[in-house]
Amino acid sequence: MCYNTVMGKFDLFNKFNSAVVIVNEEKETVFTNNVFKRIFKDYQNIKKFSHKLDYEVYPLESNDMTVLSPILQAINSDVDFSTHVLYRAYNNNVFTPMYFDMNSTHRGKYAVIILTDVTSKIKLEEFQKQGQEFQKKLELLEEENKSMSKIKLQAQSQAMKLLLLNNISNIIRSSINTSSILKSALRELSDMYGAFRAYYAECFEDKFKVKESISKKGINSVISFDKGVNDYIKTRKVSCMTCRKEFNEAEPFKENVQRIVMPIYHLNKLLGIIVLSTKQKIKLNDTFEVLEGVSSQLGNAIIQAELYKKNEQMVEDLKKALKELKETQLQLINSEKMASLGQLVAGVAHEINTPVASIKSNNEITKKLIKQIEDKDLAELLVETNNIDREAIDRINRLVVSLRKFVRLDEAELQEADINKEIDLTLDLIRHETKNRIEIIKNYGELPPIKCYPNMLNQVFMNILVNATHAIKSEGTITIDTNFKKNKLTVKIKDNGCGIKEPEKIFDAGYTTKGVGVGTGLGLAISQKIIEKHKGKIEVKTKINKGSEFIITIPSK
Repeated sequence: MCYNTVMGKFDLFNKFNSAVVIVNEEKETVFTNNVFKRIFKDYQNIKKFSHKLDYEVYPLESNDMTVLSPILQAINSDVDFSTHVLYRAYNNNVFTPMYFDMNSTHRGKYAVIILTDVTSKIKLEEFQKQGQEFQKKLELLEEENKSMSKIKLQAQSQAMKLLLLNNISNIIRSSINTSSILKSALRELSDMYGAFRAYYAECFEDKFKVKESISKKGINSVISFDKGVNDYIKTRKVSCMTCRKEFNEAEPFKENVQRIVMPIYHLNKLLGIIVLSTKQKIKLNDTFEVLEGVSSQLGNAIIQAELYKKNEQMVEDLKKALKELKETQLQLINSEKMASLGQLVAGVAHEINTPVASIKSNNEITKKLIKQIEDKDLAELLVETNNIDREAIDRINRLVVSLRKFVRLDEAELQEADINKEIDLTLDLIRHETKNRIEIIKNYGELPPIKCYPNMLNQVFMNILVNATHAIKSEGTITIDTNFKKNKLTVKIKDNGCGIKEPEKIFDAGYTTKGVGVGTGLGLAISQKIIEKHKGKIEVKTKINKGSEFIITIPSK
């Protein structure tokens, strides 16, 4: 049978959507339909074609190569044969696999092999499988994303809690003032919960007294709550309720608000409550632990701050008592010193006055007898001697008067005094310290009578002037300036001595720049108290090896 006759016999296979190849018993190709020709353009013969077809999975192991070739096995088979094959196609030297369902049947001496292209189907199945896998992965990723989002929210919530606790801990550590601690804590809590009102109320009998608030509007001083809230407070629980009234005495809100009431305890003692009012929806479970931690910290902080305040007040009271004790001690020492000095001066004055009176009487007698002496030289010598004795007697009398004026034990009340004369009086008493080595320069202003305690001011002048003479090692000057302006007396005593090393300590009781056994360190401390008693002040300006200046100012009307 010629090939054309065969082709005419199998023309019906051109209507197939699958590729069809027909071979005879000699394995010669007798027919290929149009689909086959379109798919396998480089087809030459069945032998070469068979080399490009493979099983996707080999059915068995065999040394017979025809068994390994699906198309040869289909031709040699006595029965109908079906399998799934892979066609190794190359396009521009690029491998492009194609998949076919192969079915073969025998019609007489011909083997009809039908190849149905399932590449798209397989790829679709692969894509669908991949899609299903991707869908599963996507679902897993979505679950993981939800879990991560939840974890993130929890982490953010936890971070906020830790931040709040840390901020409040820092506030407590950095302050020992109850008001500062509470206000800072209220601000932190208010920010966290978006509260438009926040305050701390101290426990007051069966009610609460508002102590600290950061609210814009005022709040009643004493407030109370219903039984439900009080039960929460008694059991140390934080309550979060929707309400229209913040507390029993409050005016109703125009809308419902969330109110948090947090009790503050220390041990078993209720110290007070913190109240927060907000329009936000709150899940208390998320922050319950935070509020408990804040409550505990604030309870301890309030007690510690109160204890510190009590201790601080106690220390302040002790300092005040010590200061008063020192002042009293100085006053007693000064009073004792002046009393002893007064008694000593009175006794010395009495002892001096008796012989001075005798000398004065003898001096008068001698003066009268001189007139009867005929020897002029002798008379002149006796007159000169008598004048010297009279001046010595006057000097002794002036010193006794000055000593009596200086101590003035009977002058316990304010008196009017001429300060310039009082300074001169003091200078008379220390003349032995200044004579022949220290020049006294007086720049006295015109002063009205000053109401003061003269004997006390004399002590001040004496202490400063004696210290000035001691500060001048050999020769020097002491300059005294006085003036009265704007109802204020100013006395300046300046020397050009060695200066003071630690001027900030000069008025401390017990501090002295003199040697052991020379100074007591009480003179200037007593002087400062005396000036303070006159409602004035005393200050010092000094430079080493340049000198010192004491400035006394006393108000007077």
